[in-house]
Amino acid sequence: MKSNSAINEFEDLISLKTMKFNSLNTILLLLAIAIFSLLQSSCSPKATFRIIDKPITWNQEREELSLQYLKTRHGLEQKTASIAPKMVVVHWTAIDNIEVTFDVFDPATIAGRADLTGASNLNVSSQFLIDRDGTIFRLLPDTTFARHTIGLNYLAIGVENIGSDAMPLTKKQLKANEELIRYLERKYAIDYVIGHHEYQNFQNTELWKEADPDYRTVKTDPGDAFMEKLRKNLSDLNLKPVPTL
Repeated sequence: MKSNSAINEFEDLISLKTMKFNSLNTILLLLAIAIFSLLQSSCSPKATFRIIDKPITWNQEREELSLQYLKTRHGLEQKTASIAPKMVVVHWTAIDNIEVTFDVFDPATIAGRADLTGASNLNVSSQFLIDRDGTIFRLLPDTTFARHTIGLNYLAIGVENIGSDAMPLTKKQLKANEELIRYLERKYAIDYVIGHHEYQNFQNTELWKEADPDYRTVKTDPGDAFMEKLRKNLSDLNLKPVPTL
């Protein structure tokens, strides 16, 4: 009987040690899985802010037309068609295709827009263009003059977005605009971020420079809803508010 009892105790001890061993293996296995998952998560690819250069034509004609515009419309006589950015103006294209938009902006001169050609033959454009998926294209160097906002071109960087009243801007475009503006704000003394539809609010400020008191266009882009979201995302930058009329 004593012999059987000893055997039973020995078997119980082996069983207990086996259970502890298995439990330890389980814990180690779970720990290894957790570490692997953490490493995999930290190494997974994330969206990276990038700007793709897709330059529109900048030739002598465009340079001369830009200098002429700065002089006759803004009252500024400059040797180079450049700007000192203080503002970012957010637009939409009213064109649903990025390649068509590029083709519209590319020529130095504008055609078929009597409301614009009366002021200048310089084509409209902007420094940046954002596609529906949030891809950012740079059409002109940041500080090169572009015709995109009456009265404010001389100090404003234009950001066009593929969209329209019927095709509201996307969440990815919202994120891209935020990232781009943060990038620009780190480089330049940006005081204002406005929607194109808000540009006339600056008519009674010292920033406004337009020779013709009647030269205005009515804009709806990109709308109050989009600008409200964008400004909320940029609230930490403490930008200046848009003046009220």
